[in-house]
Amino acid sequence: MTDRRDYNGIGMTSARTRDRLVQRLKEQGIADPRVLEQIRNVPRHLFVDEALASRAYEDTALPIGLGQTISQPWVVARMTEAIVAEPTPEKVLEIGTGCGYQTAVLAGIVPHVYSIERLGALLRRARPLLRSLDLYNVQLRHGDGWQGWSKHAPYGGIIVTAAPEQVPQTLLDQLDEGGRLVIPVGPRGRQELLEFTRHGDSFERRSLGLVSFVPLLGGTS
Repeated sequence: MTDRRDYNGIGMTSARTRDRLVQRLKEQGIADPRVLEQIRNVPRHLFVDEALASRAYEDTALPIGLGQTISQPWVVARMTEAIVAEPTPEKVLEIGTGCGYQTAVLAGIVPHVYSIERLGALLRRARPLLRSLDLYNVQLRHGDGWQGWSKHAPYGGIIVTAAPEQVPQTLLDQLDEGGRLVIPVGPRGRQELLEFTRHGDSFERRSLGLVSFVPLLGGTS
């Protein structure tokens, strides 16, 4: 069922509230105008429970059920900015669809987004919501993110929205030449957001800062 709340929002979900969030992100170093425009335009209040809608444009993570969260806007913006940096990839693989918010932000910038979610219940919620936003350049799959999605590989970018303790080799293997993997790595409470850029059989590593994500689990449910 499509959420009937107003896409544009009122009160604490209004355009003015979104503008304040975008200004905070600018002050925290987010500079890509495409990313900032997506943060402004994607109706984050539709991706959270209606009881939490008034907090949707705070720079904070919020629960979405099943032990999962919608990432704080700064993290979404930072990861997106790293993935879509020039040259902007033609195809991006997202590991962990969740509620679909990160997916929607990417879909406004990248021509093709492929997204995997291990929890079928979350995917069943995200699919109609993304469709209601007319995001037809997104393909969703119920599957194990540890395995990637080899059918559409190689990818110019892979973004992972949950944290393994070690980087899955399968995901590195599915990167195109010059492609970037953006992934939080480490045990709960001690995670670092890392970017890996492929150069042949080697990978250049860059730290994007400390973060906190739920663990990246295998299998499906």
